[in-house]
Amino acid sequence: MDLAKALEISAAGMQAQSGRLRVVAQNLANADTTATTPGGNPYRRRTVTFADHIDRRTNTELVAIAGEGVDTSPFHIRYEPGNPAADKQGYVKLPNVDPIIETMDMRDAEQVYSANLAVMQAARGMLTRTIDLLKQ
Repeated sequence: MDLAKALEISAAGMQAQSGRLRVVAQNLANADTTATTPGGNPYRRRTVTFADHIDRRTNTELVAIAGEGVDTSPFHIRYEPGNPAADKQGYVKLPNVDPIIETMDMRDAEQVYSANLAVMQAARGMLTRTIDLLKQ
């Protein structure tokens, strides 16, 4: 594999993980939001799916975000009769976001991003050394 392809693969991986981190941050930011109307639905957790595709220009298999979806798991419910978002029975629907799962997703995305960055730095270093050798 040539080094340019290694750089392209790493860049695609970093871009995909960056998008994943954006969705995780959105989920964490909305973890405590409630509906704006009584009995309404609150924020629903977002998910990211990945897919590989072939870059026809370089004939390289790359990863990218295939799409964003929503988690259809049930909302959490809490009894808060004084809350403006409470239904007639006094229950408030809370987002189906679990901060522990989001934190684990965030750490995983960070590690994959860092691994891709390390590959990119190593490939760049090899390219630089190759150029230095050719100058001599």
